[in-house]
Amino acid sequence: MIKRTELAPGFTISPIITGLWQIADMERNGRSLDPKETAKAMQPYFDAGLTTFDMADHYGSAELISGEFRQSLPNKDDVQLFTKWVPKAGVVTREEVKTAVQISLDRLQTDKLDLLQYHCWNYGDPIWLDTLFWLQELKEEGLIRNLGLTNVDTAHLRMALTSGIDIVTNQVSYSLLDQRASLGMSALCEEFNVKILAFGTVAGGFLSEKWLNKPEPNWDNLDTWSQMKYGRYIQTLGGWDPFQNLLGTMKEIANKHQVSIANVACKAILQQPSVAGVIIGARLGQNEHIENNLNLLNFNLDGNDWILLASAYEQLGSIPGDCGDEYRKPPFLTASGDLSHHLEQIPAPYPTSTREDGAIQVFTGTIWEELAGFCRAIQQGEEVHISGTTATHGNQLIGGDDPASQTHFIIDKIEGVLQSLNGRLEDVIRTRIYIRNVDQWEPITLAHGERFGHIQPANTLVQAALVGDEYLVEIEVDARIKQ
Repeated sequence: MIKRTELAPGFTISPIITGLWQIADMERNGRSLDPKETAKAMQPYFDAGLTTFDMADHYGSAELISGEFRQSLPNKDDVQLFTKWVPKAGVVTREEVKTAVQISLDRLQTDKLDLLQYHCWNYGDPIWLDTLFWLQELKEEGLIRNLGLTNVDTAHLRMALTSGIDIVTNQVSYSLLDQRASLGMSALCEEFNVKILAFGTVAGGFLSEKWLNKPEPNWDNLDTWSQMKYGRYIQTLGGWDPFQNLLGTMKEIANKHQVSIANVACKAILQQPSVAGVIIGARLGQNEHIENNLNLLNFNLDGNDWILLASAYEQLGSIPGDCGDEYRKPPFLTASGDLSHHLEQIPAPYPTSTREDGAIQVFTGTIWEELAGFCRAIQQGEEVHISGTTATHGNQLIGGDDPASQTHFIIDKIEGVLQSLNGRLEDVIRTRIYIRNVDQWEPITLAHGERFGHIQPANTLVQAALVGDEYLVEIEVDARIKQ
């Protein structure tokens, strides 16, 4: 019997989740899998108690295969099928959101998605929040049982939660190679009772005996997309030698517990706070590893094990940034090393217009712009002046009464404005921050530091009586975008 994990009230899952991303890899070069036949390969996992599967709309035929498997079961609620929606960057409508959900419902042959996990490409475009509000509506309509995020960083998970979105999970890279989730993300999830679903725990198979004491591979000639991706992690962490030292330490721990290196890799993450499950990839019908995965239930890492791992960490570097940054900023730790196989471009978040004198204006569509008769930003030559900006999106307040979330959304909006002028946040030369409550200076200042710490523009912080009781902070910016 596998002790199940409660993901949400009344909804439990296997802590060992079978990932189906390799379906896309198996269907490379025009190959297609027969959904009915491939679905039969899910049965051994289910019979072993591994009843939870994770996929996405873009994992080849994974949703179709899983739908066929669900239909083969006498009780279709005995299996938990998680999927994701990863739309292209840019404009999305409410109707397109519902259509995307319906496509997954049809493929999975169900009337309610167990867990829909949403990925966005650009926080500077507030369409990601619109999409979440619309998905929340579909959840309330009964088309979605649970709503989750994938590859979302700490600040923006907090923003979604404090804006009233009912998020139960965030699926992120979390492994002995990638410890970003152990920082702010873990604490935030504890605070809001959000569960972490960890992928990459075996790093595409690199965290296994197969690579122990082996020569460094040819990074340009690896077998699978997963190996290409996690090979970049290893190189970012300092290369093959410190990685081999970590593998050797893990082997010592594995021998002690009579398990595999992969078991140690997964258990180390499964024992972390807020982690509800580790996602272990499967090539259905080819490499199952079911019996080995079940070993995770038979041991725990102890204090001495953690001391050994800490010593091995000292030789490793770290993955930069926060969770999900690998999909939004360099270094792009993807299979291709960039976003070329994910999307063609990042569209401008906001419309611009050119005045007769050549000045370019940007409008973000808030009620205040129309009411008071101003633009969000104006560019004259290289100079850009961005109006005092609050956490307003249309007629909605973003971030609730959380000062850090309001600040991050304001900076997102500023970043989106600069993107619309072919600029970036690094072009900012001055910020002015106005706060309502002086006792909230610290979370606001820390949020500013998180976003501008590498830029360090000139800055002024002022306590002010802001218009609108709900607004805790307002920021105006000057920037210079070189022609």
